[in-house]
Amino acid sequence: MDVLNDNSCSWVNDLSPRNNIVTLTSDIDSEWLIVGAGYTGLSAARKLGQLYPNQKILLVDAQLAGEGASSRNSGYLVDTTLNDGFTSNKELDNYKKKADIYKLGIDVIKKFIKEYQVDCDWNECGKYFASSKQEDREILENFSGTLSKLGFEHNLLSNKELKKRLGTNFYNIALHTKGGILLHPGKLVRAMIDTLPQNVNLYENSSLLNWKKKNSKVICKFKNGSIKTKKIIFATNGFLKSLGIKSNYNFPLTLTASMTRSLTKEEFESIGEPKEWGVLPVRPMGATIRMTKDRRILIRNTAEVFNPYQMSKSELTKRSLKQKIGIKKRFPELPDDIIQFSWSGIVSRTRNSSQIFEKIDENVFVAGCYNGSGIGVGTLFGEQIAIKASNENSKEIETIEARNKPTWLPPDPILSLGVSARLIYERFRAKSEI
Repeated sequence: MDVLNDNSCSWVNDLSPRNNIVTLTSDIDSEWLIVGAGYTGLSAARKLGQLYPNQKILLVDAQLAGEGASSRNSGYLVDTTLNDGFTSNKELDNYKKKADIYKLGIDVIKKFIKEYQVDCDWNECGKYFASSKQEDREILENFSGTLSKLGFEHNLLSNKELKKRLGTNFYNIALHTKGGILLHPGKLVRAMIDTLPQNVNLYENSSLLNWKKKNSKVICKFKNGSIKTKKIIFATNGFLKSLGIKSNYNFPLTLTASMTRSLTKEEFESIGEPKEWGVLPVRPMGATIRMTKDRRILIRNTAEVFNPYQMSKSELTKRSLKQKIGIKKRFPELPDDIIQFSWSGIVSRTRNSSQIFEKIDENVFVAGCYNGSGIGVGTLFGEQIAIKASNENSKEIETIEARNKPTWLPPDPILSLGVSARLIYERFRAKSEI
């Protein structure tokens, strides 16, 4: 089934339409094929193009490059996470391994934007883990202890200070971490497309139907052509499972988000003219919410097991109503009709919130499943899986491979039933935080 392009995402609609779209319409032989042109695939292609300037490198995506999850997320480049799946961070050593990977992800993005002079609304303002419930103070105090042991600068804040910083009286307790970055995900991924090396050929709107190994080659059948390649890198993240890649170790969730129009001068003044900020929930199914630098409010407060290929307009409208409620709970003084766009997107999860990064056959490699931390980690993993596929090593690969590996998941329908039940439970626990 095709992945559809649409015009519902605010981040994508901020950008000028591209006019150099090429679709695969023939049979091609290549040295390298990367499937998936999001952060991971673009990063892998850029690194391979640098390593092998005289080789043919193909990058293929089922929709427009960068317009899947890479442009549809909330724009957090994270240094720390409180809820990155369905497990808690009980073991300090394992948390440090994850934090080390996040740091490498931030470093690789910083290097990219410096090298190519990228404007992606970069703001090193940190982020808040916030709750309206005072009883969540214990969770944040425990988290504060973990961050202190690892040397992360942070501070706990109460309602009065949060009202001043965020412009809303909704939150009663929050922990602010200073190392995270807020950015415009659409601008960042567009820059990655625009700076691809000349020996990388990008094919878009070209769905991979099936693939197989034959002798020392990988043969991929697309909708209107085929590619025979010596080495392949799968970078399809939320669609790995549908391609039969590590299917017992990952699963997709469908998220929906909405963004308002820019607040008027009077509306912005009515909430205290706060600086740009980003809030992540203390409870897993609470709302992620941002105030952007151009005075728009973004909210994401749904996650579900749903068809990852498309969401109808009527289904999306139902979910945007929840986002409207979430905004009104925080900013009752704002008008009811300020939501401008609503969209859906896919996040890839593993059971233990670890990532997939490995060689799965002699010439088949995969990187994905970032559990909501895909901007930095996805870019890092793309670069490093290209190095690994070149039979080379790096300090970054050593750090990545020191992480806990993803754990096995039961097959469907057991998996879908279990995930759905867990989501219902977490949704109930966080019902006041939507």
